[in-house]
Amino acid sequence: MNRFALPVLLALALATGGCGGGQRKDDAPVVVSAIGGEARLADPSAGPIDPAERVLMGATAQGLVRFDASGQIEPGLAERWIVIDDGRSYIFRLREAYWPDGAPVTAAQVIRVLRRAAAPDGRNPLAPFLAVIDEIVEMTPTVIEVRLKRPRPDLLKLFAQPELAVFRTGTLDGSGPFLARKIAHGFLLRPTPDPARQDNATPEPEETVQLYGERAALALARFKAGESDMILGGTFADWPLLEPAKIAPANLQVDHAIGLFGLAVTHRRDFLADPANRAAIAMAIDRATLAQQLDADWAPMETLLPSKIDSAAPPAQPGWWTLPIEARRETARARVLAWRQQHPEPLTLRIALPPGPGATLVWAHLALAMRRIGIEPQRVGLGDPADLRLIDAVAPYDSGRWFLHTACIACSDQAKALIDAAREAPDLAARAQRIAEADAALTADSSYIPIAQPLRWSLVALRLDAWQRNTRAWHPLNHLRNETE
Repeated sequence: MNRFALPVLLALALATGGCGGGQRKDDAPVVVSAIGGEARLADPSAGPIDPAERVLMGATAQGLVRFDASGQIEPGLAERWIVIDDGRSYIFRLREAYWPDGAPVTAAQVIRVLRRAAAPDGRNPLAPFLAVIDEIVEMTPTVIEVRLKRPRPDLLKLFAQPELAVFRTGTLDGSGPFLARKIAHGFLLRPTPDPARQDNATPEPEETVQLYGERAALALARFKAGESDMILGGTFADWPLLEPAKIAPANLQVDHAIGLFGLAVTHRRDFLADPANRAAIAMAIDRATLAQQLDADWAPMETLLPSKIDSAAPPAQPGWWTLPIEARRETARARVLAWRQQHPEPLTLRIALPPGPGATLVWAHLALAMRRIGIEPQRVGLGDPADLRLIDAVAPYDSGRWFLHTACIACSDQAKALIDAAREAPDLAARAQRIAEADAALTADSSYIPIAQPLRWSLVALRLDAWQRNTRAWHPLNHLRNETE
């Protein structure tokens, strides 16, 4: 038996008595499992939130704008907006919206939450990318202006993220699109009343959502038993669980997400002090074979940027990219041997990875690659001290600066200066040039080792006919069924 099959089959047996399940009735509530911790309302300004918490925040609170099923911008609290002053000013007109107790959402409340989220000394994970905001002002009780220091055409995609949802501090109440009520192990979500309607009747069961945050194996057991309609938040770490679960191909959906999946160097000491040594680690990895071990369609990457995006140049290529894998490894072995001649003690590197069978497969490939060039690898957890740490993140917006900033854990001072210069560039042309220069500097520095694009998967019942793949890997719960849009 496949070594990853037993946990899933045991869970399935406990949930279903060993029998396979079917699709749920079309008039039943939509049941969603979000892979992660237990779903709970969490304040993004207090620090990064769990994937299940992001789904709940996105369902119960909205920003000025939000994402639709295809990952495009749609109105949220703002019914419309304009961009003026060459992209330095965004003016939003608020729609009529209410808190769960019926009190109206005011411009002052929206401004207070957004200022807190963008505070440079705050813990909101998107705050570093909001430093361009100069001020947020109330022009009228229904009009808000966001004034920028420099033009940013991609700002709306940041405002659509759950981390910038507007909620009442303390209670974490949001204005919808759903109202949440705690139930056993999850939340019952009901559509918010429409203020334009006089007869806000009790919603039909199929208009409601039951949301659970749970481990992938339990989510698969629930779906296989016909007790849920969707699993959100699948990553490479849990991908091998799908094969023994025998999920119908029609239910498996994979997003072609854009982001980072690679190893960030965490310090510049000892063996990792030399960029040629760091490049040796990058050269040792056979990315195509690693990706094939999990999924034939998983896209390997040898560059930091996935495409030109908003850079002035195509993605920078590492100096070794034209070499075949054996030539790369031979060069890497020579670098390690030269180090060992000066430092005869064993060369050990700690690699931080998440738990899960997919992470174990990735670890096995990385460990073999390291040993082939003379490095003894040690696997540690993501929160443990490490020399190399996996970054697996979907880009929240379309800018090379996000990739550069996120990958620069221990990059060179030159690369850091260029990343900062891109943030401070006075116009889009200068910004694009600084991004290209920073990409080249960080690639030459070899302080981030790209491996692939992020792998994101969902299981989706056929009755959720409005679900769409998108590069954000974000699937709002109010856009699952066409008849509820």
